[in-house]
Amino acid sequence: MINIKQVRIENIMPEEKSPNGVVIDVLRLDLVHPVISGNKWFKLNRHLEEAKRLEKQRIITWGGAWSNHIAATAFACHKLGFECQLVIRGERPAVLSSTLKYAKGLGAELIFISREEYSGKIIPSFIETSGLFCIPEGGRSELGVRGAAGICDLFDLNAYTHLVCVAGTGTMAAGILRRLGQQQELVVISILKGYDGMETEIRQLSGPSTANLQVSQEYHFGGYAKSSEILFNYMNSLFRQQNIPTDFVYTGKLFYAVEQFHAKGKFPEQSRVMVIHSGGLQGNDSLEKGTLIF
Repeated sequence: MINIKQVRIENIMPEEKSPNGVVIDVLRLDLVHPVISGNKWFKLNRHLEEAKRLEKQRIITWGGAWSNHIAATAFACHKLGFECQLVIRGERPAVLSSTLKYAKGLGAELIFISREEYSGKIIPSFIETSGLFCIPEGGRSELGVRGAAGICDLFDLNAYTHLVCVAGTGTMAAGILRRLGQQQELVVISILKGYDGMETEIRQLSGPSTANLQVSQEYHFGGYAKSSEILFNYMNSLFRQQNIPTDFVYTGKLFYAVEQFHAKGKFPEQSRVMVIHSGGLQGNDSLEKGTLIF
């Protein structure tokens, strides 16, 4: 049994303080669970239900050494009684990351393959496939999209003109887009540098949608898992002012982008904006102690 907590909505930009009447709220998915944090639960739950329905005994998935998805999957498998095999990108390091140590401590098997092999996302030939259920990297599949769409059930979706989220695989964005109406817009902050296919990926995963979609590539800070002092300073400032912790891979960039959008007037007057805090703070453990104040 996995106990999922009730999330809350917080207002970080009330109408009276906004020069153009824009209201900005935050859906605190980071409060869902300390390990299966944020959108990870929503992208995993349909996969886990299907694995149980099919009476599978083992779960296999893919990810990097600091992956939120890896940590969440290892924990979920441990709690639900699945064996867990984790295919990790790159050669085995001399010292495991805290994420991989955590997963291994929960009984997960770590399988390291070269980056070239990893790019194919295929099951290594030596893995026994009997009783095995595959969860794609980041939960990227129809099951993951359906689960992510459930995020929209946590608040009054029709009260907002814009939803804003961050994207790596685009799975969460696809699920949200699927639920939006013609007069609404989804703004997606891509953390992948030089990748122009995010909008196409999201639309293909989502299926037909009448909602507007805008993908921004301006706020990746150098690409996946890249950062800067500007980003760290912003994350610390956000925590001081709003008591909202973020991570440097995804959500720090998300909130920075939202602030920039608002400052530059990219949200039309009287917009009602919901920012999806997608959780996943454990990657901050890779930073030098003292970098962040939370």
